[in-house]
Amino acid sequence: MSRRKSRILAFQALYSWDVSKAPIEDILNFSWLQKDSEIKEGIESEPSETLKDDKTFASLLIAGTIDHVDEIDKVIESYLSEDWSMERINKVALAILRTSTYEILFQKDIDPKISIDEAVHIAREYGTDDSYKFINAVLDKIGKNERSKLA
Repeated sequence: MSRRKSRILAFQALYSWDVSKAPIEDILNFSWLQKDSEIKEGIESEPSETLKDDKTFASLLIAGTIDHVDEIDKVIESYLSEDWSMERINKVALAILRTSTYEILFQKDIDPKISIDEAVHIAREYGTDDSYKFINAVLDKIGKNERSKLA
């Protein structure tokens, strides 16, 4: 499994958490993967050491995002244009934005450009037709402005 697959797991977990409000423990044990055979097959085909590393990275993204979700949401909201609100963002796009914003703000060893590029690729695959453009625009602003504040 690659880092992208870890990010996909993380955004799907965040989506599930947001929709179901399941306890974080239920999300982090990946039992919900049993329902998604395509992802499960991709994961089971990985060598066990790679799988462990990638689940660890996904778990870090999930737990970190949930721990900082209020702060992350405030940052996202501050970079939305005047005609957008958090309530208007569909849940898939919001989950992608949240995990990527977490990476930009808190994972200093990851270049924000990589986080943004990965989010755009994931949005193209899982989001609506134009959601990748929206996600790219918001994350680009966050990447340019927020990371410089933390440096």
